[in-house]
Amino acid sequence: MGAKKTTTKGRPRVPVTRDRALSGAVALADAEGIGSFTMRKLAQELGIEAMSLYHHVANKKDILDGMIEIVFGEIALPSEEADWNTAMRGRGRSLRAVLTRHPWAIGIMESRSSPGPATLRHHNAMVGCCREAGFSIELTAHAFSLIDSYIYGFVLQEVNLPFDEVDDLAEVVEAIMPQLSADEHPHLLELTREVVLQPGYAYGNEFEYGLGLILDGLESCRHGAAGHLPSWPESQAASA
Repeated sequence: MGAKKTTTKGRPRVPVTRDRALSGAVALADAEGIGSFTMRKLAQELGIEAMSLYHHVANKKDILDGMIEIVFGEIALPSEEADWNTAMRGRGRSLRAVLTRHPWAIGIMESRSSPGPATLRHHNAMVGCCREAGFSIELTAHAFSLIDSYIYGFVLQEVNLPFDEVDDLAEVVEAIMPQLSADEHPHLLELTREVVLQPGYAYGNEFEYGLGLILDGLESCRHGAAGHLPSWPESQAASA
């Protein structure tokens, strides 16, 4: 039998497959961001020549489509066993966790013109969960948009905050406090002292409150408790 191929450092070379190329692309984007991602960098990470990469993927668009498929595949689908609120809360928590691992994906998850099976399965499950719970098709569209807009936006803000842990938050607040004047910023001072500086405060805890508020509001709309909802033409006219 022939000898196994080795890298320049003498280690056995792991064969490159499409799955390995896509997983490597996700890991590279996680580490460096999507802005610095290139085919050449990916090839280097895989230990192959850049042109060899095209034996496994068609082009950069193909890689991005595959990367987004991986991300959508990590998101838990709404549970078919739970009530709508519980199912959507569980899926929302999963989406937040996935996007926190892959924040680069936020800006391109819904931009793909060639969605794959994982993406379509996820979207179909979201729509199906709403429809089976008694949501009209119009309210389903509103719910899907509202829930994901909130989660995407929350994660985007959360991962870009200038602190990670409670100790970091205290340091940031301590640096800002001398700039706050009781005459010019009374409300900001009140919020900082009465909420942010209280023991146990963590910005991440705001997620559950906001998600619950949205889900409860949507359920009220489903039951008709919120009164008349504007239709799409009415909404467009109001914003004109």
